[in-house]
Amino acid sequence: MPAVETVRGPVDVAELGRTLMHEHVFVLSPEHVANYGTGAWWDEEERVADAVARLRELRDLGVTTIADPTVWGLGRDVPRIRRITEQVPGLNIIVATGVYTYNDLPFQFLHRGPGTLVGGPEPMVADFVRDLTEGIADTGVKAAFLKCAVDAPGLTPGVERVLRAVAAAHRETGAPITVHTHSAGETGRPVLELLAKEGVDLTKVVVGHAGDSNDLDYLTALADTGAILGMDRFGLDVLNPTADRVATVAALCERGYADRMVLSHDASCFIDWFGPDPRKVREIAPNWHYRHIHDDVLPALRKAGVSDAQIDQMLVANPRRYFSR
Repeated sequence: MPAVETVRGPVDVAELGRTLMHEHVFVLSPEHVANYGTGAWWDEEERVADAVARLRELRDLGVTTIADPTVWGLGRDVPRIRRITEQVPGLNIIVATGVYTYNDLPFQFLHRGPGTLVGGPEPMVADFVRDLTEGIADTGVKAAFLKCAVDAPGLTPGVERVLRAVAAAHRETGAPITVHTHSAGETGRPVLELLAKEGVDLTKVVVGHAGDSNDLDYLTALADTGAILGMDRFGLDVLNPTADRVATVAALCERGYADRMVLSHDASCFIDWFGPDPRKVREIAPNWHYRHIHDDVLPALRKAGVSDAQIDQMLVANPRRYFSR
């Protein structure tokens, strides 16, 4: 079997086991932490210890791999993730490369590339390929997949550049892609259309957050392209209640789409988007944590008629296929 890069190094895809395909360890703004967090609400040792405890708990539930799509714009810090990984034996963490933006590019890319002030080739492609083939910064840790986002604003010029750069890096390396999408705006449709035109193998694309929708026509249209549906926000009941998410997954399984879905939470050990107090996140979304799928969702899926074989398909076989090159 082929190998996939993890924070610890290459792992045979047959050994990935139960995999949650969209989980973050931390979602942070490094500038925010450096200027307003340290000594106030961010304690590095405390946060790392908390992350280790949460990830050990997840491992003890039987999860052996998480895919962490934390890229530029979400606070990727590979040395920190490696430090945490070393304290959670038995859990693989797969990291990504890409840029996370809903609108404009970071200034470091905005003025470089075709048609810009400085001109030249698209710099994002070289950066993404280097992360995938040589390693991230000087860590030696290689990314194993690509991540970008198309949210409610749609294919803005900046977002389209990222998407095309991701497609180019995929063509060069074969690395799979995960795209954050906005289900209410059905942005999964233009995403797959553009990626297909760019020569991307759509069977290697996860349409992230497809599970925010219960529109079976929309979801089956995406899946019929060969793409994988990211049913990956379990616990974010403010966007779509768990009962509805479960019913949608069960309906798709009944229609024969278990081989085109993956499950996850899009949760994190700490996210700074909602302020410094982690209790605020628990107040907004009390089920948005790593245990929710195993504690609550899997029993509900079984009750709704989803078989253990279909659950294994979504948690084991589909991730294994996605990361096989």
